[in-house]
Amino acid sequence: MSISDIKASYAEYADWIHRFERLDRLVTGRHRRDRFGDVNGEVLDVACGTGTNFRYLPEAVELVGIDISPEMLTKAEATLTDLGRNGTLREMDAQDLAFPDDSFDAVISALSTCTFPDPVAALREMERVCKPEGTIRLVEHGRSDVELVARYQEWRADAHYAKTGCRWTQEPREIVTEAGLSVRDVRTGLAGMITTFEITPGEDTGT
Repeated sequence: MSISDIKASYAEYADWIHRFERLDRLVTGRHRRDRFGDVNGEVLDVACGTGTNFRYLPEAVELVGIDISPEMLTKAEATLTDLGRNGTLREMDAQDLAFPDDSFDAVISALSTCTFPDPVAALREMERVCKPEGTIRLVEHGRSDVELVARYQEWRADAHYAKTGCRWTQEPREIVTEAGLSVRDVRTGLAGMITTFEITPGEDTGT
């Protein structure tokens, strides 16, 4: 899908995604908490959606959230209000971040690379805007390690993508490797469908 296609899809589904956020948190909450709970300083949440990540961040961080969808950002603003938190939200393409190099102490993103038209470009942008001494944290999903589940994902992959713009059977490790990012720690969960990363920006992977 193109950026305009994605924006149109989220304009339609923003309310639905927001209503199901509680279920999302039950499934992915501990993975978000593990990866995002210890970041500090100025933090950029890329493709922040309805603001699901916000509750897992330390209260002292200076939060900036970006998303391509104005409807998602409206829900994210409501999330900030509900949590009693401060933050800056901006409509922006993750593949072309409007920030200078080395702007943030931490860059986080969850369940996002599956929707970017060019996920490698988006990951490289995350690295560009993260300070060399900072950290990039990802919580991503993809093809299950359980063959029966994986077969179902593959069977529904085309229909799921056409409806939501989500590549259900992506391989997050391959995307991170292709982007040339230096992975400090990687973990999997939920039958292999969730993969989380701690990435050190600016380090040469030798690839």
